Amino acid sequence: MAGTNRAALAAETPGPVVILVRPQLGENIGMSARAMLNCGLTELRLVAPRDGWPNPTAVAAASGADLVLERATLYPTAAAAVADLTRVFATTARQREQVKPVVTARRAALEARGHVAAGERVGILFGPERTGLDNDEVALADTLLQVPLNPAYSSLNLAQAVLLAGYEWYQAGVELPERRLATNASPPVERGRLLGFLERLESELGRVGFFHPAEKRGGMARNLRAIFLRSELTDQEVRTLQGVLSALLGAKLGRAQGGGAPPAGAPALPEADEGMDREGDDDDGTADQRLG
Repeated sequence: MAGTNRAALAAETPGPVVILVRPQLGENIGMSARAMLNCGLTELRLVAPRDGWPNPTAVAAASGADLVLERATLYPTAAAAVADLTRVFATTARQREQVKPVVTARRAALEARGHVAAGERVGILFGPERTGLDNDEVALADTLLQVPLNPAYSSLNLAQAVLLAGYEWYQAGVELPERRLATNASPPVERGRLLGFLERLESELGRVGFFHPAEKRGGMARNLRAIFLRSELTDQEVRTLQGVLSALLGAKLGRAQGGGAPPAGAPALPEADEGMDREGDDDDGTADQRLG
């Protein structure tokens, strides 16, 4: 998904080191770098890449994550790549007959956050595409990182694995709400304005006999209000609803037919105020009903 805002690059914060052990394809290195930068990770270590380094195919696949590739460092062995780290997670889909804690990517992210906050250096080992890490490389880690997936098919591309681990790391530090309403700069409607619309709606529904039988009017009106109150309406949306109601009542029928008066017998309507029917007045005196 596109969405990069290069003018809003966040300040770099410490994060886990991503270590690719014997990666085979330059494209996978580049896509891993892209996944890292998506998640705010910038330190990449490469252990004996098969096709050497630097690799032009990695640059093309990185799609602009040049910062990560430019800073990437080379190591001859996995042991050398983790020598200065204090905590190491090894990604593996198989049990290696080694007694080690096994955590999900989400749990690993939480633990890594704690270690980094304490000033420790954390790394995540990823093995080569075809075989994964060997037993001696897994032995370098204190914790195994596994991703629960479909047991019938749990194979991941190298960059996918990096993205999953990086995503959980990033999410563990994000304080934004999981759900929010994008209102396009229109503020939430004030309760008084919304209630004014609802009172007008209920009045007109009562006039045409909607509330039947009469003794159920209270409950029916409350149900109607519940529908609108849980909808998180904006000020502009309520103005639009006022315009819709006016149109249905015939106040705008004459305008739509060329400016004539409302049809005979149409009910007299209250004067429109800012909260009813003057959203976006034009120079010609007409009003637009906009949804945004």
